[in-house]
Amino acid sequence: MKNIRSIKTSTRICAIIGNPVAHSLSPAIHNAAFAALDLDFVYVAFRVEDVNQALAGMRALENFRGMSVTIPHKIEAMKHVDTIEDVDRHIGSINTVIKDNGKLQGLGTDGPGALKALMNAGVVINGKNVLMLGAGGAARAIAFTLASYGGPAAIEILDINETILQQLATDLTAGTDSVIKSNKMTDNTLAEAMAAADIVIHCTPIGMHPKEGISLVPVALFRPGQVIFDIVYTPLETKLLADARSKGLQVVSGVEMFIHQAVLQFEQFTGVDAPIEVMRRVVMEQLKL
Repeated sequence: MKNIRSIKTSTRICAIIGNPVAHSLSPAIHNAAFAALDLDFVYVAFRVEDVNQALAGMRALENFRGMSVTIPHKIEAMKHVDTIEDVDRHIGSINTVIKDNGKLQGLGTDGPGALKALMNAGVVINGKNVLMLGAGGAARAIAFTLASYGGPAAIEILDINETILQQLATDLTAGTDSVIKSNKMTDNTLAEAMAAADIVIHCTPIGMHPKEGISLVPVALFRPGQVIFDIVYTPLETKLLADARSKGLQVVSGVEMFIHQAVLQFEQFTGVDAPIEVMRRVVMEQLKL
């Protein structure tokens, strides 16, 4: 018989909301972590269409402690919480809601998860030139976090979509003290940006299904000493990372960002240090199924 932990009237509830949500690894990760520390918590997944009603339910249910928010609700959720950190307001989305004394606090862990992944790999961001490939939601979260807390010399952003590119560059310039550069992505601008970059962060879907085996960066553009961070984590080693590794460069896998954003959520939910290796093991097991 499958082992089910005891659920009591005191059990605190955490959940992920999204649409779709059936593919989420979060219940497996968080429940394993709760079990490892013998915490009276449970984590479930809900497919949600009406975010306002979902968060009203969170307010109404006394034992509801925390919520993870995924696509397509990360922007809409901001309208229905009581407080949001300044950096997350600049980012324009949240992925976590915490209920404390009846009040809902919204925050993001994607950017801090990426920062933690880089720091844990021993990557020094302070004074370095950061190149971001892509200007979408994940890029916004990472760029604002690095600009606010990492101390880079400059952040350069390339994207084929000039509208979102310019919006992000404008917002970063207004909301942080960092030097921000932006260019439409072409073969020439990519080559020029790679020549100056110390840390390259890839934030587009290129490399994941159905575009496995493709990389935005030609191998010839890598140079010694660069760090290559790909936020794609399925497959675990993208062509970008494999190419970079073949040139002897330090690489950081997107799975580390995924793990650390979950770790930060867990610590917000519970107030205790997360069992990181337990969570990493569950992620790896799930990804290899």
